Amino acid sequence: MRPVVNILAVCAAVIVLYAMQRTMPHYMDLTGPIPAYGRMHETVHTRLVDLKLEQVDFARQLTFTQYGQRKTLTTSGLWAVATTELAATAASTTVAAAAWLGPAGLRYEKTDRVGMLSSQMPPMLDPGMPRKVRFVFEILPDQVNGATFTLSSQMVPRLDSEARIAIDDFRKFNDGQPLIADSYDLSKPVPVSGN
Repeated sequence: MRPVVNILAVCAAVIVLYAMQRTMPHYMDLTGPIPAYGRMHETVHTRLVDLKLEQVDFARQLTFTQYGQRKTLTTSGLWAVATTELAATAASTTVAAAAWLGPAGLRYEKTDRVGMLSSQMPPMLDPGMPRKVRFVFEILPDQVNGATFTLSSQMVPRLDSEARIAIDDFRKFNDGQPLIADSYDLSKPVPVSGN
C-alpha cells in the first residue's frame, strides 16, 4: 500500500510542476518592457521620454539629399514615415529604439537604408526642449491597419517603460486603405515643435 501512495504522490507532483511550467509567465515576460499605451495626437508619458505621434505618411519611394547627391530609395513594400514630438522628462537622454508592430505580429525596426541623415540619427533630448523627429519604416502594405508604433530609450527595454501608440489616424481612402504617395522627401525640414 505504501509504494502505491508514493507513486501517486510523485505523479501528483509531476502534474503540479507541469501545470506551473505551462501557466507561469516566462522570465522575459516578467522582466520585459512596461507598456505605456496611447493614441495618436495624445502625449504618452514614459520614464525618460514624453512623446506624441503626430502624423504617419506612406510612400512608394523616398527621396533625400546625402553628401550633396540626390538619392531615391524604392521598396517592394511600403515606406511608413512617422513624425513625432519628443521631450526628455527629467534628464538628457537619447531614443534608442523605434518599431512598427503590424496587426499580424510582424515587427519592423526603424530602417537603416537611409544612412546617416541628420534627421534619422538617434535623437538627443533635453528636458524642456521638445523636438520633432521622423522615424522611417519599410513595411508590407497589409501591415498598416491595426498597427502600433513603439518607442523606448533602450534597444531592449528591461523593466523600463516603452511607449505603444495605436496608429489610428492617417489619410485613407473610403475603403480604409491608406493613401500612398508616389514619393516622400526626407530632405524637407521637420516642422519646429509647438507649430
